[in-house]
Amino acid sequence: MELSRADQSVSPPRLTIPRTYNAAFDLLQRNLAAGRADKTAYLDDQGSCSYGQLAEKTGRWANALAALGVRREERVFMCMLDTIDFPVAFLGTIRAGAIAVPVNTLLTANDYAYMLKDSRATTLVVSSALWPTFAGIVTTIPTLKNIVIAGEEVAGKLAFAKLVAAASPEHETCDTTCDDAAFWLYSSGSTGAPKGTVHLQSSLIYTAELYGQPVLGITEHDLVFSAAKLFFAYGLGNGLSFPLAVGATVVLMAERPTPASVFKRLTEQRPTIFYGVPTLYAALLAAPDAPPREALNLRRCTSAGEPLPEDLGKRWVQKYGIDILDGIGSTEMLHIYLSNRVGEVRYGTTGKPVPGYEIRLVDDAGQPVAQGEIGELQVMGPSSAAMYWNNREKSRNTFQGWWTKSGDKYTLNAEGYYVYAGRSDDMLKVGGIYVSPAEVEAALITHPAVLEAAVVGKEDENRLIKPAAFVVLKAGQQGSEALANEIKRQVKDQLAPYKYPRWLEFVAELPKTATGKIQRFKLR
Repeated sequence: MELSRADQSVSPPRLTIPRTYNAAFDLLQRNLAAGRADKTAYLDDQGSCSYGQLAEKTGRWANALAALGVRREERVFMCMLDTIDFPVAFLGTIRAGAIAVPVNTLLTANDYAYMLKDSRATTLVVSSALWPTFAGIVTTIPTLKNIVIAGEEVAGKLAFAKLVAAASPEHETCDTTCDDAAFWLYSSGSTGAPKGTVHLQSSLIYTAELYGQPVLGITEHDLVFSAAKLFFAYGLGNGLSFPLAVGATVVLMAERPTPASVFKRLTEQRPTIFYGVPTLYAALLAAPDAPPREALNLRRCTSAGEPLPEDLGKRWVQKYGIDILDGIGSTEMLHIYLSNRVGEVRYGTTGKPVPGYEIRLVDDAGQPVAQGEIGELQVMGPSSAAMYWNNREKSRNTFQGWWTKSGDKYTLNAEGYYVYAGRSDDMLKVGGIYVSPAEVEAALITHPAVLEAAVVGKEDENRLIKPAAFVVLKAGQQGSEALANEIKRQVKDQLAPYKYPRWLEFVAELPKTATGKIQRFKLR
């Protein structure tokens, strides 16, 4: 299956995708057709897998699913660490015409029970290290027929490796259409119950062709490493659709991304592209044993998930000599649709729209706001999800015709760059004027003692909302009233007086989702 660019003379660019289309087949076949069968597709902690082996294993898994009685459009629930088994299971499921549902690996048994019941999954594929969390809940899921363990075998359960090895590699890819559902991603739950976000067969390649190649600039010569895991929408593009679309090689890491584990891969594997999140970049810069610039081989770094503070981006450049391309995406849009570009980075902004996507800022009545005014960001683009599964009200509220509501507040500056102003439900009105928590947080972390900060609204003695700050100090720093007052004064010096935090509390850590987003509603 070939994709062709149509109407090259118009903006934004559009892609023509055949009506009969299977995302997994496309990502695999384009590499075989290009003669990359023997090239390494994935490296994990246990070994490697070539593009030819990946195509063979996904065919085997598709056949194994058929042997298990899994039918077209049934959900295959995947709770898997970042190993080679993940892309095999994900792509093989899509080849079979079933729906892959990869989920966060750091949740509770109650979370998984909710998602299993909500998705009505018939098959569970879970890494052996994560099985204990599921052991007590699987009998409560009425639709669940098959339990498959990846990694070390578990007595009485099907073994992923054995099922793959025993099945035939010859598989005729399901004749799905470009508009068929291919996979679901559950929202992170930072603002409530997780929602099953339904993505189509065409979604993956749209993000790869519109962001991965023209903005990120990924090529077949790159070795990529994403600290954001594959279950995360950001990570799925980073470590699967983008590299497979061009034939690059991916480094996978099963363990959690700590400064030690990330620097180990950056210095030993020496990837050329690194995908991180602001929290991790801050931790890497604060690590006492951070390696020198010459120990790394990076040509490109990206950030998403939370806005990248200006000071953090500049300090990364100072230390490692390479810009971070900060952008914003979402589970609903699958990947980044607004981003800084190589050679055009403006720290403190989220950049400009990715070609193929349109952006508008609107007020509470849905009317466009003037330049420089805060408005809710809405996006239109081809990778938008079809709906939230079994959630008509929230689907209608988020997906409004061609436009998808982001829930993020932005301003557009005179240079045409978009500046983040916080979540719609995080925005503060102080004295009748909007105050962006992100702006105050960016000022807080410029103090040399501050590692991280989060700002929320708090009522004063007159029940008027004012900013309140929660601050995590760098190692070796001790919180005190004097330090709190010093930090407040620094914010006052940088921002309008009404924006400074009236209260400042030192905390050991900030509450976050497993994907690194600060859960401000818990602080509120």
